[in-house]
Amino acid sequence: MTVLVHKDGVTRKVDAVDPAWLTDEAREIVWVDLDHIGEVEKRLLSETFHFHELAVEDAVAESHHPKIEPYDKFLYVILHGILAGKKAKGFETQDIDFFLGRNYLVTVHLKASRSIAEEHSVLARHGSLLGDGPCALLHRIIDRMVDHYGPEVDGLEDRLDGLERRVFAGGRSSPLRDILGLKSDIASLRRVTLPQRDVVNRLARREFIQISDALSYRFRDVHDHLVRLADEAIFLQDRVTGLLDAYISTQSHRLNQVMKVLTVIATIFMPLTVLTSMYGMNVHLPHLPFGDEAQFWWILGMMLVSSGGMLWVFRRMDWL
Repeated sequence: MTVLVHKDGVTRKVDAVDPAWLTDEAREIVWVDLDHIGEVEKRLLSETFHFHELAVEDAVAESHHPKIEPYDKFLYVILHGILAGKKAKGFETQDIDFFLGRNYLVTVHLKASRSIAEEHSVLARHGSLLGDGPCALLHRIIDRMVDHYGPEVDGLEDRLDGLERRVFAGGRSSPLRDILGLKSDIASLRRVTLPQRDVVNRLARREFIQISDALSYRFRDVHDHLVRLADEAIFLQDRVTGLLDAYISTQSHRLNQVMKVLTVIATIFMPLTVLTSMYGMNVHLPHLPFGDEAQFWWILGMMLVSSGGMLWVFRRMDWL
């Protein structure tokens, strides 16, 4: 738990939250950042800040879809940020919970957050920025969260370009697993960005008393960024769906070609099998056509003529 307090132009780090800072007359600006939830943190949320039990229950849970809920004295927001250091596992996000009050912001995240870590670093150098208020602090964190989506989306697009080259170039290795993995990542991106866009849009529409007019314009810029991300997610999902269909069609066409060749081979061997089986019967030679000492050469010639004739017919019919 990290607690930062700003008053009279000075920002300091403290060990605990003084309830006097949360009164209507308090002039302090407080940021409480919780990177895990234990009994102490639960009591802090429930007994010190007096947050609603349903909001506390959602904050303790590991994952929720992005949403925004207004309460009497605070605004509860859930947004998703890119989980740092998970590139090998593909696209992965974590939810960050925000409790925005008149003079405080409480953030809850159960895993490391790049956006919040960067804000801590900035405030360590420029502590006066906390004096801009909790809403400005909320905007800076959300703006960083959305900015971190850009490189990840570019990475998804690069993976898709590479898979398209693999599919249309052919090759023995199957890209199906990679296509399905990418499809899952893009679906996760779309599943997060669409509701997140709607949440930030409500912050930009000046629906809540905690959001000032000046900051609503800043949230509008973040909303525009999320609109572009949502459009890219839809476009990427259409591309990967088309790529999957193209790969399946390519594999079906290749299978049809293989089956056609195998069918031609089997058809050619059918008369050969009939000839060899007939002349392989235990029957006296004079009773069979060409049943003399040279019957081996007669049968071999008949096989060659039969095979050659069938190949000529197949080629004339464009089967080969």
